[in-house]
Amino acid sequence: MPLRPIDAVFVHPKQRLYVVYYRGELWQLPRMKIDDKSWQNRRPYTDDSSSLYLSIHQAISDPVLAQKLRTLDLPVAVRGSTLSRFEAWWEAHGFKWLKDKLMIGQSPLAAHQATAYTKAIDSQPASLSNNPTENKTPASMPSFVNTDVFAEMLTELTNEVLEQKL
Repeated sequence: MPLRPIDAVFVHPKQRLYVVYYRGELWQLPRMKIDDKSWQNRRPYTDDSSSLYLSIHQAISDPVLAQKLRTLDLPVAVRGSTLSRFEAWWEAHGFKWLKDKLMIGQSPLAAHQATAYTKAIDSQPASLSNNPTENKTPASMPSFVNTDVFAEMLTELTNEVLEQKL
């Protein structure tokens, strides 16, 4: 079991389904969609875990589900790894990686990375848009993330990490 049971999204490529590593337990989603409805219909994952690979996309766009699952923006080197390799990495390096991120003021949450990406797209001049008639101002883009929720999650995570003793 990892030092801090974190949340991570895994993919089973042959069965084409998502499996969520939620606080150290594996939960299978009923379809290839990560949203609150899928989460409500989850069931324990009981198949062979050696077939699971860490998804390269950890950000959850559904704001309701994003409040429940605190997926992290994990290093590129870990993405695509098997469950056992991910757990080994987390045990050996996860806490230090998390602490380092927080100490330099960066958010480790994948949701914050998705928000930053959306803001970067929103701030592009209209001339850089693929569709010249499309107006990409922040007011015209629907906000799919409640930043107060993520700020709250980051505060809790920061407190948890800083209170831990190595």
